[in-house]
Amino acid sequence: MCRYNNLKMKSFNNPFRPGAGQKPPYLAGREAETNVFRSLLQQKPVLKNLVLTGLRGVGKTVLLDAFKPIAIENGWFWAGINLSESASVSEQSFSIRLLVDISAITSPFTIQREERKTIGFLPESTVTEIKLTYEVLQRIYATAPGLESDKLKRVLETVWGVVKSKIKGIVLAYDESQILKDKAAETQFPLSLLLEIIQFLQRKEIPFLLVLTGLPALSQNLVEARTYAERMFQVIHLSKLNDHDAKQAILKPIDDEKSCPVTFSALEVSEIIKYSSGYPYFVQFFCREVFDLALQQTEAGLDPYIKIADFVHKLDSDFYAGRWSRVTERQRGLLCVIAKLPTANEEFTIKEIVAKSIEINNPFKQAYVNNILVKLIDFGLLYKNSRGKYSFAVPLLAEYINRQEGNGA
Repeated sequence: MCRYNNLKMKSFNNPFRPGAGQKPPYLAGREAETNVFRSLLQQKPVLKNLVLTGLRGVGKTVLLDAFKPIAIENGWFWAGINLSESASVSEQSFSIRLLVDISAITSPFTIQREERKTIGFLPESTVTEIKLTYEVLQRIYATAPGLESDKLKRVLETVWGVVKSKIKGIVLAYDESQILKDKAAETQFPLSLLLEIIQFLQRKEIPFLLVLTGLPALSQNLVEARTYAERMFQVIHLSKLNDHDAKQAILKPIDDEKSCPVTFSALEVSEIIKYSSGYPYFVQFFCREVFDLALQQTEAGLDPYIKIADFVHKLDSDFYAGRWSRVTERQRGLLCVIAKLPTANEEFTIKEIVAKSIEINNPFKQAYVNNILVKLIDFGLLYKNSRGKYSFAVPLLAEYINRQEGNGA
């Protein structure tokens, strides 16, 4: 059981944060990835960029946010944002997104001073400074000849000419980058546009470092956009925490706080690791729930009694239910077949899905399976890896699906 100090409980805030992209109280198990990023900042010239991929809840956004102060401490500017569908619709929409992001770091820089004299017997003059704002960047972009890529190259070359005496380089960082895809049918190639301008700048030894994070489909999108893309990036696939690092993520936030009223028992730590499987979001979720329930029970005058397994259904509601509600009944039927595969939490093929569907008397034809998988990829539930096999993009989704089938959902 946990141990609790009733007097301290009311004044101590729950340190655990299971929100999407929320910084945990202690970032465990990401030292190797952080060291890779530090090494990329030391490149002269920049030859490699960085891709962080992984399942939902594995901590991609958190790690990306942790990189920002490291870049700044090393003399780099940081520009970027969480990409949205609207920013990736077309080359022009992405260009606007990029101009907005760059202007956030260039606006303090003066590129020109204009002296204006007033009319009168005692002539006076005022000096007006022209800053490198979004409006100025947009004018440079609009007046540059050529295609979208030519315009962006002109803008970014101009930016570097202005800021290079103050910094070592500029990091362009984009989260949820899997949505940035080329659309040949619509003759729109925003991802190719980004790769082209980054390669152009780096060939001219202008230090722009591109950092992209997203679901595993991001790696495939990059290769499809440019055959040389894999040579441009160092790809890191974030996985779940091992038991040691998961334990640190659980214990450090309370051990480091002298006033913390909660101490997890060895059994509770092992149970949290078991039910979270080491996925950082789930670790934060279970720890927060334990802490909150302990508070409620103690304030009610009860001896805290907590079973970690009791929180699984709340996790289902908070993390999985929204995604599950988006799929049709027929798609759910196929997902239930996949969830019964022995490799459901790893990877699987269409052939294996079809064979399993026949085995459990819920047959699906191969062509139909293929069509449904494409739609589930669009929903962000699955992805196709480089070996042509499929995997769930959401951790432990197979267990959730099996629980729903058991409940008749």
